[in-house]
Amino acid sequence: MSFRQKMVLVMVWLLTLSYGVGGVLLIRQNFQSSLNQIQTNTVESYEMILKSVQLVNLVDIQQDFTSISNTLEKLNTFESLAGMSLKRGEKVLYRSGEGIVSDVENEAEFSSLLFTRDSKYYYQISGEIKTNGKPLQLVVLYDISSVFHARDEQIRTYHQVLIVLLVVGGVTAWFTAYLMTKPLVKVSKTARALSSGNFDARVNPKTHDEIGQLGSDFDFMAERLSDNINELKLSMEHQEMFMGSFAHELKTPMTSIIGYADLLRSESLSQEESREAANYIFSEGKRLEALSFKLLDLLMMRNQSINMVPTDMKYLIENLIYHLQPVYRKKNIDLQCNCKPGKCMVEPDLFCSVIVNLVDNSRKAMDRPGNIMIMGDELKGNYYRIRVIDNGRGMPEEAIRHITEAFYRVDKSRSRAQGGAGLGLTLCKEVIDLHKGRISFASREGNGTCVTVVIKEIG
Repeated sequence: MSFRQKMVLVMVWLLTLSYGVGGVLLIRQNFQSSLNQIQTNTVESYEMILKSVQLVNLVDIQQDFTSISNTLEKLNTFESLAGMSLKRGEKVLYRSGEGIVSDVENEAEFSSLLFTRDSKYYYQISGEIKTNGKPLQLVVLYDISSVFHARDEQIRTYHQVLIVLLVVGGVTAWFTAYLMTKPLVKVSKTARALSSGNFDARVNPKTHDEIGQLGSDFDFMAERLSDNINELKLSMEHQEMFMGSFAHELKTPMTSIIGYADLLRSESLSQEESREAANYIFSEGKRLEALSFKLLDLLMMRNQSINMVPTDMKYLIENLIYHLQPVYRKKNIDLQCNCKPGKCMVEPDLFCSVIVNLVDNSRKAMDRPGNIMIMGDELKGNYYRIRVIDNGRGMPEEAIRHITEAFYRVDKSRSRAQGGAGLGLTLCKEVIDLHKGRISFASREGNGTCVTVVIKEIG
């Protein structure tokens, strides 16, 4: 049974229960009130008849009870009067209408009896009249069937109304349950769509109640799930690209190493040719060694924590640049530094490697003597910004989006000739991520490049 059907059944059951109990109590109370009222009226009528008989009895000198019988005959005109009986001992002095059930002998002024006969309801009242001789027994019978018939009519009407109410209430309950469960049905359909691979499916609730909030939370979950799946897909794509690039990086030097080694093994070469072949094998081996070390560094950084200490960024960068300037001066590159004080939590050796890599990338981007400027300043919100600016070749906008990917090179032939493996900026990004910072690039072909690193300052 569906939740919607359960809701309909519960609402119809509650409607039936509430209307049933309320209707029964109302009819019962109304019937009891009417019965009490007619009993009160019959008692008042009986008392009037009884007093009239007593009065006639007092003035009837003859004591033949003719006057009393005539009086009862005249009083036997009430609509609800079904019969009367006046007896003296065993002698019946007057009888009219329906037969009396029984004579009630009671010391009280009068007594009553409610009974049914032939589908009619009667109320009988009996009493005594004191005389000089034997007392007179007056029994009056009243037909009170109208009260019971009114109750039966009310019950029939109640049943008819109940049937109509159940039909209308059932339709209303179904429509209400439909509106209430419609968002849940949509959530279920969306869940099935997600499970079948449609990660763009959403509930998009129209209401702001609890069910609408459920739909919103479900959409938020689906959005996060879709983002995670997209990240996994992107990660797999990067891994595939990484493996392809790594295989390509190994293929060229390994081919050359195998070729030169086979040449040394199978051919008789001159001393100069042998030295040249051995030098090439050595240089390619060193490049593969450097590549393996960088991959190892990358793996270790992703799987271990670092010990950061408060560091004066101005002193760290200026001291590093001071030792690099002689090397770059020999290559006709003017390396300058202009940093303002700022204290940050960093791992000094790792952060120095970031600066060295960024400066080295700027050097590789130069075909002629040029300038490299390292600038450091504070930003609002307790951030320290480091910029490495050069006037080299620059790079296209497409390259900026991939520059931090492993093995990516803007100019593959030139980078490989300069000894690059395409992992420098990847390592830089990993180090900056460990420091909870961010790195960005701004460049135009022919106009140089600006690399910006932002990390949190100590408040």
